[in-house]
Amino acid sequence: MVVISVKPIFTIGVLTLSLILAVLLLSPTSPLYKAPLFLTSPMNKLDIWSVGRKVEWRPCKWWLQGHLTALPSKSSGFIRVDCYGGLNQMRRDLCDGVGIARLLNATLVLPKFEVAAYWNESSGFADVFDVDYFIQQMNGFIKVVKELPSDISSKEPFHVDCSKRKGQFDYIESVLPSLLEHHYISITPAMSQRRDRYPQYAKASLCQACYSALRLTKSLEKKASELLEAIPKPFLSLHLRFEPDMVAYSQCEYPDLSSASMEAIEAARGDRKPWTGEVAQIWRKRGKCPLTPNETAFILQVLSIPTNTNIYLAAGDGLMEIEGLTSVYTNVFTKSSLLSGEDFKSMHGNTKAALDYYVSIHSDSYIATYFGNMDKMVAAMRAFNGLYKTLFLSRRAFAEFTFQGLRGKELMNALWKAHRDDFAMGRGSALPDCFCEFKL
Repeated sequence: MVVISVKPIFTIGVLTLSLILAVLLLSPTSPLYKAPLFLTSPMNKLDIWSVGRKVEWRPCKWWLQGHLTALPSKSSGFIRVDCYGGLNQMRRDLCDGVGIARLLNATLVLPKFEVAAYWNESSGFADVFDVDYFIQQMNGFIKVVKELPSDISSKEPFHVDCSKRKGQFDYIESVLPSLLEHHYISITPAMSQRRDRYPQYAKASLCQACYSALRLTKSLEKKASELLEAIPKPFLSLHLRFEPDMVAYSQCEYPDLSSASMEAIEAARGDRKPWTGEVAQIWRKRGKCPLTPNETAFILQVLSIPTNTNIYLAAGDGLMEIEGLTSVYTNVFTKSSLLSGEDFKSMHGNTKAALDYYVSIHSDSYIATYFGNMDKMVAAMRAFNGLYKTLFLSRRAFAEFTFQGLRGKELMNALWKAHRDDFAMGRGSALPDCFCEFKL
């Protein structure tokens, strides 16, 4: 595995100057900071990837090596999973839907991906994923069909919306009766499920669908492979979230942003007004506010990530304030800079997200500033492939330490220790549904 190199320790004079500059630039009360001028963390001789790991998450043996429970001789009916949102949210819904279908002893119909103008999206499941490979890999776990029997193929499925259900939602009690009555239903899985209550054969189907059965189409995988090849090696894939809609949804205020960024946020805000006063402080201290590119660059330096590191920016369109990162980390690459203009223009939201996902699961290291659907999927796939240089920057720790008034050396020490412990314990590096903890 490639290890990102660490720059030599600075001389005492440069170190002292760096700390003085850091103190001057850091405010004890505001979470908004200008990136300090030092190139590596003065507190640590090693980068974050050199920290010894105490815990790793690996695919559970009961899933990979367990004996499959025989499929029932008679199906309860047909289920289509209706998936909404961005690609990785739809992937999550599909995984959950496969587990539900197996739980209910149903036959799975190929899922329906939402066609959404909001996501600049028109591609369906078969436009992104290899259908034949999916069916082949799910063999023995659940029956999947491309086409419905003639007696129901002309009918629309009876829709059962579970997406807003929370708590101890029981699919057998709530959904199975509709399946038995209508024989063909569509579902949108519940947002929060108790998968630990699934029988093992249903959980195994979910895990197989998520981590073994979803492969990009040959044409899309070829494009993703070309993109991966074009990135200078070794490289870090950085999933940075600071788009107008993301910031607007967070209801956080960033008074020091450019006027163009502020206008974009206001346009995306709608009825979601930013929190103010004490509520805003509590919200930020809970880690609800996205890190700015400038704050991200600061934390990367605290972690001793060299400023000449090759960084692939796995991000959506409209990323704001990117100069806060690129003014410090100068070797930053994007899809638009590496792909030809025509290739890039012809892509929709799902295909762009698929490229970011592919590059991120094959990168030498992966860092995310958020913990969204893509981050969870990427981290789990990296763990599945034995790649453990994965880290989530802690918005909560950053906000808490800055509100405590930490600055300069104290702030850098505190941030280093928080991220060191997260990395050593493998926090967030895989989902517990399909992965088991191994102490090293």
